[in-house]
Amino acid sequence: MKISGSLQQDLSALKKILPAEDILSFEFTSLGGLPFTLLFADPITDKELLGEQVVRPLLRYEGEPKAETVGKHLTSPETRTETDLQKLSEEVLAGNPVLLFEGMDEAVIVGTKKVFVRAISEPSTDVALKGPREGFIEDVKINTSLVRRRLKTPELKIDFLNVGRRSKTFVAVCYLSGTSPQKTVDEIKQKLKEIDIDIVPDSSYLTHFLSSRPYSLLKQIGTTEKPDIFCAKIAEGRVGILVDGSPIALTAPYLLVEDFQSSEDYFVPPYRATFTRVLRLLALLVAIYLPAFYIAAQLFKLQLFPIKLLMTISGSIRDIPFSPSLEMLLVLFVLEVLNEASIRMPKYVGMALSVVGALVLGETAVSAGFVSTPAIIIIAFSGIGLYAVPNLIEQTSVLRLVMLLAAGSVGTYGIILATAFVLLYLVTAENFGAPVLAPFSPLVGRDLRDSLIKYNLDSLETRPRTLKSKNKRRLRHE
Repeated sequence: MKISGSLQQDLSALKKILPAEDILSFEFTSLGGLPFTLLFADPITDKELLGEQVVRPLLRYEGEPKAETVGKHLTSPETRTETDLQKLSEEVLAGNPVLLFEGMDEAVIVGTKKVFVRAISEPSTDVALKGPREGFIEDVKINTSLVRRRLKTPELKIDFLNVGRRSKTFVAVCYLSGTSPQKTVDEIKQKLKEIDIDIVPDSSYLTHFLSSRPYSLLKQIGTTEKPDIFCAKIAEGRVGILVDGSPIALTAPYLLVEDFQSSEDYFVPPYRATFTRVLRLLALLVAIYLPAFYIAAQLFKLQLFPIKLLMTISGSIRDIPFSPSLEMLLVLFVLEVLNEASIRMPKYVGMALSVVGALVLGETAVSAGFVSTPAIIIIAFSGIGLYAVPNLIEQTSVLRLVMLLAAGSVGTYGIILATAFVLLYLVTAENFGAPVLAPFSPLVGRDLRDSLIKYNLDSLETRPRTLKSKNKRRLRHE
């Protein structure tokens, strides 16, 4: 429905679309006798700014009732015109007031939205001792400004889309033209446009629709809360996605090796970065497999234990009423409950609960003879090892349980069989044309220089071949 040109008729039509009590209108008349009406959403409109940039200049207006002429008298740097009433109502709900006046051919939209944001701070989930400390916040415009500050090039493209029938959430697709494959950019945009959902409160909602295997256990979309990591991934040829209301940015294509890398790896010597990456991998493997091999050794292969360790374990488990599998599952269940309770409860109570609960429950359970000391030590070490790679906690905690059940059923053969299934899936999985297990499968020799092994920056003169970037060279030697 288009604007009619009658102030009262158009105002009535907009109020019919927006019947809420917090949608207010303000009427005033210019010096030349032209009546104006501002329609705005009270909670999310900066009324002080609206008065300074719109009302005060127009009180002295003596020109013709034309949107183009009126717009030139406004001091707001963000103005545009619109004729569709439905789009005007959407702008009001977004916090941008609409200026109506008698005999108008268009309405003027004024950008005086009131934005409530928290301060930019270091994200708690990605702490680094060296390197930038900034993290994304919940406002997409501020997040895009953090990206612009680091990539001062006209090649940086930021395309905005509205996702969500009712939320109309702003989604920013960021990429470097000439570097990111256009096919990947177009595919991501198309998938975002096809999303038909009421509301998008967080970027995690989009991962389901962007994934080629939405019900997969393993991740298919990369995540980060740090602008420096986000920009580095874009510069390699990936496509980034920022969602209004979420501090977590998405990147695609995603490679599994990304989660074993840290931004700090690029600010320390290569040998140190290589050591920490290998350490993260070993910690994760120990966290997944240690409980399973402990159960398998107890049930089927006692000779796997050294004789002295075997005597110690035998003494610890002699009076335990549960089977090894049930004992380990019980301890794992208690660990998961403590973890969830410490996260969901108030901050200071949660800290006390996690420490006291672990000490009291563990000591009491051992003293009462319900569980053995080795079982508690193994599960505790496994729980710590998972946090060496925090971005994979959800996936690896499930894999740990799968390996535990396989070991309790058929021993080491079950562990080997479950591992084979996981490797088969990883080898065949891909997203947006990039194999998830690259550069190891398929083997890409040059990309191995920044995988688990970290070479000097001088050796990283080309972008990862796995990402199929159009601009392959990122470092030139004199």
